[in-house]
Amino acid sequence: MKVEILYRPSYSLGVVTLEPNEQIQAEAGAMVSMSEGIKVETKAEGGLLKSLSRAVLGGESFFQNFYKAPPQGGEITFAPDLPGDIFALTLKNERLLVQSGSYLASERGIEINAKLSLKAFDAMEGLSILEISGSGQLLLSSYGAIHEKVLGAGESYIVDSTHLVAFSADMKVTDKPVGGLKSTLFSGEGFVVQLSGPGRILLQTRSPRAFLDWLIPKLPNNNNQ
Repeated sequence: MKVEILYRPSYSLGVVTLEPNEQIQAEAGAMVSMSEGIKVETKAEGGLLKSLSRAVLGGESFFQNFYKAPPQGGEITFAPDLPGDIFALTLKNERLLVQSGSYLASERGIEINAKLSLKAFDAMEGLSILEISGSGQLLLSSYGAIHEKVLGAGESYIVDSTHLVAFSADMKVTDKPVGGLKSTLFSGEGFVVQLSGPGRILLQTRSPRAFLDWLIPKLPNNNNQ
């Protein structure tokens, strides 16, 4: 499998070249185009309970699509719902915790589960988060560009949680105020999360929450008409 990301970072398109009879799974609605001969199968991967937990806890689709190349191979392209970036990475028997909505597609050998997690709560992602594990290629999406930060053992980094896309599952996560009382109340940052290495962090350069906070007051209010 070969992955190429085009048109980064605002309107990224993931172009996946499949070897003969190779298969890739993807979130429902992620496919943009594909070459002739690719077969599509839609199913509840992992059974009813696992699919239901991904939908209810992880915010993903109940069904996933599986694309299989014909004997001559094929090409398929993917894109996220929001204008932003796609990040391709290769997992090697690793576990990532990923925010809801950022999973796009993956090679077989990658497992996607939703789980209740104190780390999700500490990262201000609610009580649940996606856990992606195994070995193979993985495509994640973001709102805005993706910035990767790799931390060494004992190294810490502070992040606004609305910009947090994914982080290594073994990292320590602690929520904390951005500064003193005045900074916490009036800086516009409020609470942040501190992640401690070793591990990798994927950040998005734009915040969906900040965009909604800007947009909603500007929408027409029918009650005022």
